[in-house]
Amino acid sequence: MSDVSVSVEGAPATGAGRAGGGGLAATCVLALGTFAVGTDAFVVAGFLPDMARSLHVSSATAGQSITVFAAAYAALSPVLATLTAPLSRRTLLVGALVVLGLANLGSALAPDFRTLMLSRVLAAAGAAVYTPGAGAVSAALVRPELRARSLAVVVGGLTVATALGVPLGQVASGALGWRGALGLVAALCLAVAAGVAWIMPSLPGSPRVPLRARLTVLRQPAVLAVLPLTVFGMGASYTVYAYSVEALDAVGVADSRHVWMLFLYGLGAVLGNLASGFGTDRWGSARVLTTGYLTMAISLGGLGWLASAHSPQPVLVGLVMVGWGASTWCQTPAQQHRLIAAAPREAPLVVSLNSSCVYLGIGLGTLVGGATLPTGVGTVCAIASGVAVVALTFSLATARAPGASATAPRGER
Repeated sequence: MSDVSVSVEGAPATGAGRAGGGGLAATCVLALGTFAVGTDAFVVAGFLPDMARSLHVSSATAGQSITVFAAAYAALSPVLATLTAPLSRRTLLVGALVVLGLANLGSALAPDFRTLMLSRVLAAAGAAVYTPGAGAVSAALVRPELRARSLAVVVGGLTVATALGVPLGQVASGALGWRGALGLVAALCLAVAAGVAWIMPSLPGSPRVPLRARLTVLRQPAVLAVLPLTVFGMGASYTVYAYSVEALDAVGVADSRHVWMLFLYGLGAVLGNLASGFGTDRWGSARVLTTGYLTMAISLGGLGWLASAHSPQPVLVGLVMVGWGASTWCQTPAQQHRLIAAAPREAPLVVSLNSSCVYLGIGLGTLVGGATLPTGVGTVCAIASGVAVVALTFSLATARAPGASATAPRGER
């Protein structure tokens, strides 16, 4: 494996990664890792009712395993980004995937709900190191005008996980039980760790800087314009998504078709993510985010209307699932691009802060969804749609913040 000279702090880099297509090719390897992370993070939604019955808790209580994962990720991401800064990026990414694999093995063997929750915290630690690290490295490996597309490839691993990981998790849990499904996730994480160790170039770390000094980046208006929006957007989507099986039941989708509807959500996620990378590079993040949040509000509102109508409409549900998935996952490349443009020398930190906000939004959304689920899926969807409108309003209000549009300078296009 050849070394690549690269600055993961956002400073200009030289070497193979910058010399054309090599950087984009390397990001495909990173995307395999984010696929493993995404499968771990999202697979639980596919077998949540089965896990709840096995551990003798309600679906709303079992859903808090997603909340705990998200909260731990949000809290640990910036701290671990600081503590692990001096490590070689290859060592860091491989180690994170190994931790994630072992944590999933622990989840699969958990004898009770408390042990499961502890294993989810450990899994969150591995994910909190891997995902922002992979995003920052991918951004450093390519030319500035390709940055959003490179980020979209890495985030694409997460979106492909929603397209394939969640439905396959539901299939695997049907054949092997939810414990067997988590065991497969553990094997996937460890296999990808071996692949990243074998294929990835050796990339240097960066000097360790105290977290307090690094967090001065939060004083920048462009950074403050991004992070709350990530919480609102992901919170809106996950108010419903963590309980997607119950939502599909409420709109009259037969159990045998759940996997296909979840696949449509994932397909929308993949398409929305890729379109966001291209659209952000071409037109800037403001237009991408406005379109995304408007689509999310309409999709979640439509799902609530279908739940209240008590008239099965599988074609409409399928369209809603595609729009919902696309609007959820079009956010991340645009938001990461804005942050890196605003604070290029703190790229790993701001990407990790955005990842924290992604999972903070997931955790808060799951809490709200679990608390309101007894009132009916229609109510849950209405609340989620309202939060999406808040995200749209916030996005429009901050679109003119310094650096908020995150379009590439003319000389770099």
